Amino acid sequence: MLQSVPKSKIDTPLEADMRDRARAVREAGGFGPALAEGRLPARARLTLSEGLVLGLLNQGVRTYFAIFGHGSTDLGNVLRIYTEEEVVTVINCRNEVAMAHAATAHAWQYGETPAVVTSIGPGALQAMAGSLAAASNGVGVYHIYGDETTWGEGYNMQQVPKEEQGIFGRMTALMGQSYTLHTPEALRDCLRRGTNCVHHPYRAGPFFVMLPINTQPKETEFNLATLPGRLAVPATAPADEEAYREAAALTARHGRIIIKAGGGTRRHAAAVRALAERLGAPVVLSPGSTGVLPDAHPLNMHVGGSKGSISGNHAMEGAELVVVIGSRAVCQADCSGIGYPNAKAVININGDIADASHYANTLALTGDITAVIERLLPALPDPASVEGRDEWRRACGRKKLEWTEFRAGRTSMRPLHDPVWNREVLTQPAAIHTVQHFANEIGAVKFFDAGDVQANGFQIVEDDEPFRTFTETGASYMGFAVSALLGSAGIANPAYGIAFTGDGSFMMNPQILIDAVEHGVKGMIALFDNRRMAAITGLQYAQYEAEFRTNDSVAVDYVRLASAVSGVKAVHGGHTAAELSRALEEAHAHDGLSLVHIPVVGEHFDEAGMGAYGSWNVGNWVGDVQSRYLGQKI
Repeated sequence: MLQSVPKSKIDTPLEADMRDRARAVREAGGFGPALAEGRLPARARLTLSEGLVLGLLNQGVRTYFAIFGHGSTDLGNVLRIYTEEEVVTVINCRNEVAMAHAATAHAWQYGETPAVVTSIGPGALQAMAGSLAAASNGVGVYHIYGDETTWGEGYNMQQVPKEEQGIFGRMTALMGQSYTLHTPEALRDCLRRGTNCVHHPYRAGPFFVMLPINTQPKETEFNLATLPGRLAVPATAPADEEAYREAAALTARHGRIIIKAGGGTRRHAAAVRALAERLGAPVVLSPGSTGVLPDAHPLNMHVGGSKGSISGNHAMEGAELVVVIGSRAVCQADCSGIGYPNAKAVININGDIADASHYANTLALTGDITAVIERLLPALPDPASVEGRDEWRRACGRKKLEWTEFRAGRTSMRPLHDPVWNREVLTQPAAIHTVQHFANEIGAVKFFDAGDVQANGFQIVEDDEPFRTFTETGASYMGFAVSALLGSAGIANPAYGIAFTGDGSFMMNPQILIDAVEHGVKGMIALFDNRRMAAITGLQYAQYEAEFRTNDSVAVDYVRLASAVSGVKAVHGGHTAAELSRALEEAHAHDGLSLVHIPVVGEHFDEAGMGAYGSWNVGNWVGDVQSRYLGQKI
């Protein structure tokens, strides 16, 4: 007869040794100092689970976002002891997708690498789905999943029921890089490959550790002194001076030159600005690079691409030479490859060889963006000597003024009557502008969810430095923004965050209402409610002049819904900009998570959005876009 195992409040000898090692790390101030001072032995007999925790500590991983299951009980026990000794922080969550988003935001915003922990089966599949945001935006995060046992005693509960081995490891390898710790002694190799992935200087991404249920508690002798630390490589740039001379010659031959600043430029804003001013070149931003040049800088043409802006897309369409920096050439950022119809050549500055060589007729300057630009600047000719450069810059400046005036008109639009609300309500641009202006005034970080809120948002935001806005355009994952608020958990002095989300995106991950209160997150959800998938509605009208199944008839009282969670402050945003401003102030005064419900126009009026200025290879546009793609010069 099976008997239940009694719970013990006293550490076993194995756990007592774990606690001693955790205490040694805390008292020494880290894994490295503990090892150097002899508080940790160079060689020690540990379980694989503890070895993994120590090895990750050596790489600076101190925060775990976790949903424990039967496939992670041993790892969970090690984390319990290390948490009690104040060495790590464990953020328990309620949904694996939201947990993956929170970990991505934690790494993206604060530069601290976290780990996601979940069990075998559906939890791992959901966390892997959420990791698409990290993969698409080049953010390094460890994912640790419990996995089937290595003894093959029969199907483990929740494993894929198929007569094959290591299926989860194969699936996760498609999303990023993956390693199955079938053998505990392979931990050193696992962590070396892990840091090479999550801390890669140019193309970071998620690294998946498959942790078989039965190898987790296995004791093995480890050489702790050889566990790899965090990857650190020096900045590099091409050594051949001829490459810089060739780049300089290209800039001297072309009057109409632009810089396309991708998401990779955010940590190199000073260098990009120096290059733009040296060349006198207009800069076109991507949705994720707002703030690389201050919003009002005369060379900042704002966003360009399939959504774009009047000024950004004008600059892209007229450019003869394109200097692409830190960009993956995403279809929406370069209008599905047809965004530069007059370009004859490209200079591409990127650390990743594949991205640097994406376009034809390209001079690739591979390496660290700042290092490359510092080598390039002395070789450049005086821009005043380049024929047509001044007139090109003035023409772009006139388009920027046109865009600025248009944007101001749309963001100050009076409320319009909407049949769903049966009254006048704010347009989405007016509401987003009011909230983003408030965010800038209080120094809040802005997170944008997918859909119409995101598309209007990156056209509207007025950032003067990078990393004031996080818009997950890589995967455009609904529910990312609200989940990202939890990314501040485990941070000593977190920034105040505002999640800009639509009603559809919010309902993807509403458990943030509970998780944020549980972990003391202070931030705000600005919920723009138009009762439809407005971005897709607009696309349907633009392509087929009809909407189909992108709205619903179910009214939701989001203020009552959010107020049902103890600790959440929910308020109605009103129907005018003045009423919304007062609601934002009331919500911000709350010491915790707040939610502001903002009814906005959902009907398809031109005045109710910011418009689109580029092309996209979707729907009935495909034939036109692809025919133009064949005629491109780059």
